[in-house]
Amino acid sequence: MKVIATNLGKPTKIQWNGKEEVTGIYKYPTTAPLLLMSTDVVNDTVIDRKHHGGTNKACYLFSADVYAYWKDLYPTLEWNWGMFGENLTVEGLNEATIRIGDIYKIGTAIVQVSQPREPCYKLGIRFGNQQILKQFIDHNRPGTYVRILQEGTVKTGDIFTLVEQSKNELTVQDFYKLLFAKEKDTYLVKLAVNNTALPEKKRTRLAKYL
Repeated sequence: MKVIATNLGKPTKIQWNGKEEVTGIYKYPTTAPLLLMSTDVVNDTVIDRKHHGGTNKACYLFSADVYAYWKDLYPTLEWNWGMFGENLTVEGLNEATIRIGDIYKIGTAIVQVSQPREPCYKLGIRFGNQQILKQFIDHNRPGTYVRILQEGTVKTGDIFTLVEQSKNELTVQDFYKLLFAKEKDTYLVKLAVNNTALPEKKRTRLAKYL
């Protein structure tokens, strides 16, 4: 995996249900390295601290490989890296093979895969279509958040080095499917509940299906 773009967002005003809000989802490429800290990316905008940022969502990664798919669906948009609100656009990121709990070194930072991204209405606002939420879920390529085990800088061109693969086989894609499945796969539920790299709240919610 290789970093294709480093992206930051500034506070942007939007309209939602007749009210003015501020969001940080409008991220654009920057030439400067990103400084990954324990709860967020330095100089990035995180407005809704309940759902974004924090230990388990310190930095968001999205695959450059799926941009072509989305460009075909939304050809009239002005495309650039960072369209999905990701801090790092990554070539070769495959949610079907990356495990929750995998640890990587990128630049001088060490990160751990924590959970996939669950889309909200702000993604719909950026794309001008709330239907993208269902499309995003159905496509099953959500990207992933990471927690920062060692703070450090990451720049365009940096290569991911696998430091430690999770012994738990649950992949990012497995867990994403599990989140939205009406009928939960018991085997995957057990993997999730026993995966300590997942946020405790998510594990607790899933435990009721056992």
